[in-house]
Amino acid sequence: MRFNSLLILLMVSIGNMQSAAQSTLPKHTMPNRLGIITGADQTEKYLPFLKEKRIGIVANQSSLISKKSSVDSLLSLGIKIVKVFGPEHGFRGNASNGAVVANEVDAKTGIPIISLYGRNEKPTKEQLADIDLMVFDIQDVGCRYYTNINTLQYVMEACAENNKELLILDRPNPNGYVVDGPVMTDDKFKSGIGIHHIPMTHGMTIGEFAQYLNGEGYLKKPCKINIIKVANYKHDMAYVLPINPSPNLNTQQAVMLFPSLCMFEGTAINEGRGTYMPFTVLGAPALKGKYSFSYKPVSIAGMSENPRHKDSVCYGIDLRNYNINTLRKSRQINLSWLIELYNAYPDKASFFAPGRANQDISAFDLRIGTDQLRKQIIAGVSESDIRKSWEPELQKFKAIRAKYLLYP
Repeated sequence: MRFNSLLILLMVSIGNMQSAAQSTLPKHTMPNRLGIITGADQTEKYLPFLKEKRIGIVANQSSLISKKSSVDSLLSLGIKIVKVFGPEHGFRGNASNGAVVANEVDAKTGIPIISLYGRNEKPTKEQLADIDLMVFDIQDVGCRYYTNINTLQYVMEACAENNKELLILDRPNPNGYVVDGPVMTDDKFKSGIGIHHIPMTHGMTIGEFAQYLNGEGYLKKPCKINIIKVANYKHDMAYVLPINPSPNLNTQQAVMLFPSLCMFEGTAINEGRGTYMPFTVLGAPALKGKYSFSYKPVSIAGMSENPRHKDSVCYGIDLRNYNINTLRKSRQINLSWLIELYNAYPDKASFFAPGRANQDISAFDLRIGTDQLRKQIIAGVSESDIRKSWEPELQKFKAIRAKYLLYP
């Protein structure tokens, strides 16, 4: 009896020791058979590539190892980071959309920060001269008009031209379940918010998109890439972002609605910029009397200094409690809100915003990647017929996309 008691005590003690040992592991190395693990969180797979090398990293506030900045984490692990390259919104993610970001020195680490949304969008030969290996660790949200994929192409071009390898720490695409919208086929619609012949939502991760860029001839010379894949991930999985990927995607609801609501940026409708609920509300002063919900856009530093209809009460649609599963089940962007608000808008001629000065293409057409959707809505074409017109090019793209997928 006494022997059995001692044996039980010994077994409990060993179990406690194992639990204590496991709890001291960094969070990103804890056993996780079901949960998604980002490429960055799998440090054991890529630290050997970084040791004894001078590292340049494309990063912003979404670049995390566990809950800590990838830059800070890698420095603490003895990795020599000589430069950080920041995309739109900057390394710290506090610049407004479209705002030019200057080069600077990071106050915390003393590392030079090179803006890829300032004087140059593409790293120069001189900026890469003292770098042995480039790292790309940016959270994307899966839309043509979200500029991280533009930055990816420019970085890949620079690496290829200067014989630098690019290590990509892949992250899930929160909108990876949907491949939808018009495919941009005409180069005249290329702009800073769209340079690729893809639909509005492409359904790829950054790692997959890098393979697509290499394979489809977007680069004069292929870039040598090494991708640390996301573990336990499939495209139709729900993924809640651990941090806001940009100032105006400040909630998970905004991230999921972004593909559908960003279309309104080329219209007379405010999409929530100038509020703390961007990309979850839609409205305009001209819709007074047609909708009861209202809000007032104002200037908000670091988010939107000059939003559409600033300081005017907007009336429209509140989508903060919209059931996102409706989109997930449909596997489509929502087109009905655009049609509804166009039909409700009293001055149809001013609904679609004109282009910038000396530009003969409307801001809406640049965002959508074609002028057909605007013309179809004006002509009163039904949603089902609009969607049918997308299908031939969408099917072609899906067949191309399938060649580069890393995940089911």
